[in-house]
Amino acid sequence: MSKDKLVIFDTTLRDGEQSPGASMTKEEKIRIATMLEKMRVDVIEAGFAIASPGDFEAVKAVAETVKDSRICSLSRANRKDIERAGEALKNANASRIHTFIATSPIHMKHKLRMEPDAVVERAVDAVRYARNFTDDVEFSCEDASRTEFDFMCRVIEQAIKAGATTINIPDTVGYGEPGEYGRVIGDLIRNIPNADKAIFSVHCHNDLGLAVANSLSAVMNGARQVECTINGLGERAGNCSLEEVVMAVRTRHDLFPVETTIQTEHIVPASRLVSSITGFPVQPNKAIVGANAFAHEAGIHQDGVLKHRETYEIMRAQDVGWGDNRLVLGKHSGRAAFKARLDALAISTDDADELNALFDRFKVLADKKHEVFDEDLQALVSDAQETDESGYQLESIESSSATGRKPTASITLLQDGSELSAESEGDGPVDAAFKAIESVVHSGAELKLYSVNAITKGTDSQGEVTVRLERDGVIVNGQGADTDIIVASVKAYLDAVNTLNAGLLRAHPQKDGV
Repeated sequence: MSKDKLVIFDTTLRDGEQSPGASMTKEEKIRIATMLEKMRVDVIEAGFAIASPGDFEAVKAVAETVKDSRICSLSRANRKDIERAGEALKNANASRIHTFIATSPIHMKHKLRMEPDAVVERAVDAVRYARNFTDDVEFSCEDASRTEFDFMCRVIEQAIKAGATTINIPDTVGYGEPGEYGRVIGDLIRNIPNADKAIFSVHCHNDLGLAVANSLSAVMNGARQVECTINGLGERAGNCSLEEVVMAVRTRHDLFPVETTIQTEHIVPASRLVSSITGFPVQPNKAIVGANAFAHEAGIHQDGVLKHRETYEIMRAQDVGWGDNRLVLGKHSGRAAFKARLDALAISTDDADELNALFDRFKVLADKKHEVFDEDLQALVSDAQETDESGYQLESIESSSATGRKPTASITLLQDGSELSAESEGDGPVDAAFKAIESVVHSGAELKLYSVNAITKGTDSQGEVTVRLERDGVIVNGQGADTDIIVASVKAYLDAVNTLNAGLLRAHPQKDGV
């Protein structure tokens, strides 16, 4: 029996980026989008073009780079937003404008301060106007899970008449429950006269831990697009996890009447790339992409797997990218092997000067550790792109820590060619280093998170450090990687400080989106 196509709509670059501190640069968005294209993701929501000049440029760059996936920009239901989205997408090989308006009573009354008739009129006008820029228009009823059913039917019917080709029913606040949410999707499809003229989509948040369950329930009731993110990244408790939905549909092919075109062997590399760029580590017991997802500790389990893998494994680790994505490089590896591995990791290296600089960094790293893995290369590239030559850069650091003595750190920074030095004591060498930095940069920021993760196994592994700073309500992340954890920590702190000082922050006009 033939199965329906399930459209995978990835919003890592838009909704995923709304996680506090997860903002990405244009170059980082291109790296992730290229990996998503390699995975054969159907639709990539590259950003919210009206949100800021940076978001506009990122959507535009992704639209010009990616050829095999449809590129989408979010827009509110107004002409200015739609025009900006259309401009950003004009060079896309295939484009989509995703416009939305809130439809729940609480949102219409307290946020929009609009009557229901006016909301319908605004939705219709937005869809019609968007059709001037693309023939692929998606319309979302924001806060659909708390919207009155009859009103939702009315606004969706009118949106389809106006030209919407995809209708999204978002569980904006993670309020839905699988049985209830699935029934609503089915009832909408059965009750809206022109429902057959559009694909019904779902976009579920994970506030109650039900985003994947709600999405799969919707699929069983007729939804044919799922909006999701790599690692379940997203605002508040996150979004529906792409890898979990895709592998659930693939593993339970006996149950789900749909199939995807996702190349699943790229799932783990994509997960690691997103984690490295955003500084959001993946928990070890995370389904599919967690370090323990295919690990077996219990003796009974180990015995069963050794005798027959399927006794305790319902998926093959290799099918999602575990074990098959590493080519070990070392200090004797040449430029050709290095470039080939970067290409395999979807890292663009067309610029000769950039490639040379990366290769030099690779050689320095290879001298420090015997084997260089894919994860090391991802961190190497991220570290190179995070270097802000107009901001503070680490010139040197010397730290001292001994039992019974107060740890100290002496640090020298470069800014616009000038050396700035300081030293400080602290509760530990990292604390001393951060205090020394602050005595120079005077950021006025509060340290909200300090996280260290080993990039690979072994005592010579690079440490990947995430630092989260908050100043005046603005939260940013900084990342740094090095075989010396103190150096990695300083790099991460300076990255966050430079981001704050440069104002490289998104300012979404409507942060929650859908």
